[in-house]
Amino acid sequence: MKTLTVFTPAYNRAHTIGRTYQSLLRQTCKDFQWLVVDDGSSDNTRELVEGWAAEGKIPIHYVWQKNQGMHGAHNTAYANIDTELNVCIDSDDFMPDDAVEKIVSFWKNNYRDEDKDRIAGILGLDADISGKIIGKEFPQGLKETTLRDYYELLGGSGDKKLVYRTDVVKKYPPYPLFEGERYVGLALLYNMIDEDYKLLVCNEVMVNVDYQPEGSSFSMWKQYWNNPKGFAFYRKFDMQHARTFKRRFMLNVHYVSHSIRSRNGKFLKESPCKLLTVLALPFGWGLYLINRHKVKSGAKFNINR
Repeated sequence: MKTLTVFTPAYNRAHTIGRTYQSLLRQTCKDFQWLVVDDGSSDNTRELVEGWAAEGKIPIHYVWQKNQGMHGAHNTAYANIDTELNVCIDSDDFMPDDAVEKIVSFWKNNYRDEDKDRIAGILGLDADISGKIIGKEFPQGLKETTLRDYYELLGGSGDKKLVYRTDVVKKYPPYPLFEGERYVGLALLYNMIDEDYKLLVCNEVMVNVDYQPEGSSFSMWKQYWNNPKGFAFYRKFDMQHARTFKRRFMLNVHYVSHSIRSRNGKFLKESPCKLLTVLALPFGWGLYLINRHKVKSGAKFNINR
């Protein structure tokens, strides 16, 4: 069995996923397999991937599902992975030629059996298509951290690449699916894992990211507007575990905004941090109005985590 599964959620990305495939063909280490979860594409993604699978150059498993959104595709991926490790490489991104080699060798050199109740995987770097690190590199000497601590306590920034133990991921519930919505923040799972495990820090680039204009990174205002129940669910968990008061308060502001959008009259009763939610009411109302204006004006922008 291979050590690593590279999984790729795909939705109408036939025009970009070929670059992902070519980068996998170039890997210096072949100790991986590729899982493609087609989230209801209407283009020729199926034909492309099935054609590549027939070539037999790398092991490929293709799964089609009715459109559920990115988080639903992740649910399906985790249900179909049986390797020790897994990493998500989006269908518009690609891996440096030695990325799998770095992941597998770093894991074998730094993870020990006695760490199984403590270490969930690896935290690595993202770079843009030119090779420039996105956000900050990890502090020198940092060996272990959680994703939350990196961002909230260590001043981290920019997207980072997560490689998880598959047996750890499978301990946690799948992302919830809300009727009529297609987005729940992927950080929900990562933050749940953070409560029980740490990540080994690897200061190496594991993916080159090419943000697409129609991708979620460029359209968060629209995502907020169209998926308020999913975002509110995520905020309720996160506000209980944030490391700083500022972060907890901002989560409550967002929770109020999402709840107004979803017309949930019980949001205060359902809040796990009722006092902060009350204090956040005017700010949450203001954020809701800003969100509505941004969506109506068609504004799009890129935000970090």
